[in-house]
Amino acid sequence: MAEEDLKVKVENDDAETVSEDNAPKERERKPYNQGRRNSKGPRERKPRRDKEPKEESPYEERLVSVGRITKVVKGGRRLRFNALVVIGDRKGLVGFGTGKAHEVPDAIKKAAKDAEKNLIKVPLYGATIPHQVFGKYGASKVLIKPAVPGTGISAGGAVRAVIELAGIEDVLSKSLGSNTPVNMVRATIAGLSQLRSVDQVAEMRGIDVKKVLK
Repeated sequence: MAEEDLKVKVENDDAETVSEDNAPKERERKPYNQGRRNSKGPRERKPRRDKEPKEESPYEERLVSVGRITKVVKGGRRLRFNALVVIGDRKGLVGFGTGKAHEVPDAIKKAAKDAEKNLIKVPLYGATIPHQVFGKYGASKVLIKPAVPGTGISAGGAVRAVIELAGIEDVLSKSLGSNTPVNMVRATIAGLSQLRSVDQVAEMRGIDVKKVLK
């Protein structure tokens, strides 16, 4: 009986060893990012780019008008937009620009950039203008006259936008022709560009400033 028990025990031990040899081996796990695609090691991430802050324009913008342009082509209609923008610093600098694009915001941005190229310097006499001027462009005519303090801006539409952004607070104006916004702005700019300060007039005439004021 003892010999039979030993034989059974030996057979059981042999079966256990065989089963251990035939057991499936566990797959060795490779380190993270050590596969075939990234055999050189973990990929280094590039530093995150911070968005550059937008430069604020020193000029105040005023949208005067927006128009829709329709072009009929073979495939249908193509829509575009044009914008008229006036900019100024309320200290004597003022200008206007136009822009066209497929979207209104893009057209306004283009017009603002164009306006920065067309700035003029307006001489101020306190809160008003030194003298009366008459601006004309196409069929639009604008008369601009100085006013006493407290009068305010007697103007409307496109003319008011130009005068306000130029920094003029007391003025009288009258439109005597076409009311097309673009031509009104151009006529107003043409009139303001005719302004001359007392010092400029005295220098042109070659006389003292006191004599000019008499």
